Amino acid sequence: MKVKDYKDLKVWQKGIEIVDRTYSLTDGFPKSELYGLAGQMKRAAISIPSNIAEGFVRRGSKEYRQFLHVSLGSCAELDTQMIIAHRRKYVNDNEFEQLSEELNHETRMLVSLIGKIDDNTGHGVRVTGHQSC
Repeated sequence: MKVKDYKDLKVWQKGIEIVDRTYSLTDGFPKSELYGLAGQMKRAAISIPSNIAEGFVRRGSKEYRQFLHVSLGSCAELDTQMIIAHRRKYVNDNEFEQLSEELNHETRMLVSLIGKIDDNTGHGVRVTGHQSC
């Protein structure tokens, strides 16, 4: 199956799910975090599928890889912010585990996609050590 649009990509679709979950979680944060941690988490989550989409439409594999790496960075940001939210008791253990697993899955998909792009361009896989976002 040929991918015609970034919306066809499972990695983009998972990114949208992460945005939805992040918004649902942060809706319950204290009002004092509206422009703090909650806002940061929303921005990091939005960045994941947004950079996948932007890189896809650029059509150059070098640029695409760069945007996918930015998405990986956003996964790491959101994972860090989730740890902080969990420690602050803004999210419970179950919510934390669910989003952490989704981020893990997204990271694995991004690493795989980067590897496929590298294989097609002869650069080899350059992403290592990403067990979790």
